[in-house]
Amino acid sequence: MVGEIRDRETAEIAINASLTGHMVFSTLHTNDAAGAFPRLIDMGVEPFLIASAVAGVMGQRLCRRLCQDCMKKVPIDMKYYNLDEPPASEFVFEPCGCDKCTRTGYKGRRALFEVLDVDEDIEGSIVRRENATQIRNLALSKGMRTLRQDGWAKVFKGVTSVKEIMRVTEES
Repeated sequence: MVGEIRDRETAEIAINASLTGHMVFSTLHTNDAAGAFPRLIDMGVEPFLIASAVAGVMGQRLCRRLCQDCMKKVPIDMKYYNLDEPPASEFVFEPCGCDKCTRTGYKGRRALFEVLDVDEDIEGSIVRRENATQIRNLALSKGMRTLRQDGWAKVFKGVTSVKEIMRVTEES
């Protein structure tokens, strides 16, 4: 475990440990999973080392969880969604507010995730020093699910609200 990669020295320690066969887990502050590679390059790590050492990157954000005691069912307003296929339901849930959630409509948090697997194509993008958008687009073409897409799935399951997903995720 490397607590957080914030500088070149820490990045090199993590990369070297990975290259010698160790499973390394660490944190790195970026806007999304694809931003990890340009961030490491900006710290001075050689792209070929990153491509060889990193097996995958997971982005995560926390969103507020709807209070299960007072959430209300509302019809879907499709203007918010950029979906590949129509949702399974015609309804989503919104916060209301009650004594159990101190009138906020939310109680607790839930994580949203995106996982970028590093394959040969992604390795090539890293070595070519492609930017985060290019790497992200390549990962999306290979089936990566974005933070917002994971958020929509949680909206349709009644875990959180449309407004909360719009607040915590960037446009994908």
